[in-house]
Amino acid sequence: MGLEELHLSEKPLIVVLESVEKPGNLGAVLRSADAAGADAVIICDPLTDLWNPNLIRASLGAAFSVQCVAVESGEAIKWLKAKGITILTAQLQDSVLYYDCDMTRPTAIVIGTESTGLSNEWREAADRHIRIPMLGMMDSLNASVSAAVLLFEALRQRR
Repeated sequence: MGLEELHLSEKPLIVVLESVEKPGNLGAVLRSADAAGADAVIICDPLTDLWNPNLIRASLGAAFSVQCVAVESGEAIKWLKAKGITILTAQLQDSVLYYDCDMTRPTAIVIGTESTGLSNEWREAADRHIRIPMLGMMDSLNASVSAAVLLFEALRQRR
């Protein structure tokens, strides 16, 4: 399946994962995307096998219910911009709190790799940079947990 084959709602909600390495994380994101009613998950520059048994197991079957496509980051950015979909990158630098950002319009939530976060390509393509407040010693959450928090905020705003 390619980007042009995705079936999108009037105001799509899309999760974009850049270079996620751990199959369990990708499976958990698919599960959260299904639970929140996301239109699709776009996996950019994948570093894991999309049919890895750990991914399938962690998704609890969402690997078969959520539209999912793997492409290069540049292709995804170009497609999202052409479709008028707002790109929100989850990052610590130069960001606003996620709940202060409008997610009711067509939205793509972009999460980076577990080890290094997002590439400059995504940071520069973003319409807004958002962050989840961290009150403890750690400065970030697991990629799949971050995706779930942000997806359910989008769902809350859209309801």
